[in-house]
Amino acid sequence: MNCKTCNQRCIKHGKTIKGKQRHYCKTCKKTQQENYLYKGYKKDVNSNLVSLLKEGCGIRSISRLLAISPTTTIRRILTISNQIKRPSIVRSKMYEVDELCTYIGNKNRKRWVAYSLRKDTKEVVNFAVGTRTKRTLQQITNSLLLSEATTIYTDKLNIYKSLIPSAIHCSRQYRINHIERKNLTLRTHLKRLNRKTICFSKSILMLTACLKIYFWG
Repeated sequence: MNCKTCNQRCIKHGKTIKGKQRHYCKTCKKTQQENYLYKGYKKDVNSNLVSLLKEGCGIRSISRLLAISPTTTIRRILTISNQIKRPSIVRSKMYEVDELCTYIGNKNRKRWVAYSLRKDTKEVVNFAVGTRTKRTLQQITNSLLLSEATTIYTDKLNIYKSLIPSAIHCSRQYRINHIERKNLTLRTHLKRLNRKTICFSKSILMLTACLKIYFWG
């Protein structure tokens, strides 16, 4: 058989516990089987998983629909997110910045997703998860300042005044309509961000992974 990764010829490499033939690729050093009984090994699992995640399905819903275990689903989400790189920020553009409230672990641990949206393309260029403090918001504003943003639009949260120079900072009404609409889209498409739901992230790592897949996957 040919390798499922690099399409080079494989050699036989013993058998599994259940007696199925294993193959080894000398090029990419991977061991594999020609056919797998467990559906988690199918080629289209990752793409289907990403599609279901973006359509508002939770971890257990994805597991049921793809007939794979919740553990495999979580592991795949983390693996996919680790392969995603944040897009480079274009210089001299206008951006909107806002925060989205959610929970981590339980409903008593409130956390915020702060992110920036490029005004002309509506593309999310950066995000950070944490408490609604200067330290969290600074991760977003610093990246925009390094990109020499012409204007940064925010709400009237006082923290922004100390992070963004007044020459490029704008907090007037109706200036962040696009990112406010994006907040609604996020709550609709990601189950863990829905309002009045029993679904929420158990860790910041998992929430960050899902957001990376949604924004840039």
